[in-house]
Amino acid sequence: MATVEPTEPVGLLDIDAVQKLLHRSRASVYRYVNTDRRLLNPPYNPQLLNPEYRQHKREPLLFHPNEVARFARDVLDLKPVIIEVEPRVPDRTEELLTAILAELQSIHQTLKAKV
Repeated sequence: MATVEPTEPVGLLDIDAVQKLLHRSRASVYRYVNTDRRLLNPPYNPQLLNPEYRQHKREPLLFHPNEVARFARDVLDLKPVIIEVEPRVPDRTEELLTAILAELQSIHQTLKAKV
């Protein structure tokens, strides 16, 4: 069972995480990825590892864990495939945003009660 802590948006895996999960070299992972120099987001290809939608070509390639599992199972024939993403430890920014959200929700409830 492979366990990876994401460094990008929660739940998405970067190239390094995919490399660790598939036990492949970085170069071979890049060979598996569905990319095209002319297209930022090429159409889905079931024989390749399809990254998430990107807004700009400089954005890193990110992969949904289900897509990595599908690719490992269907294309690489790896069995069994279990991908587990560990939740990140909340940092100071996340704690602050959670506190702000709680405060906004209480303000919302107070205003709602007055109406």
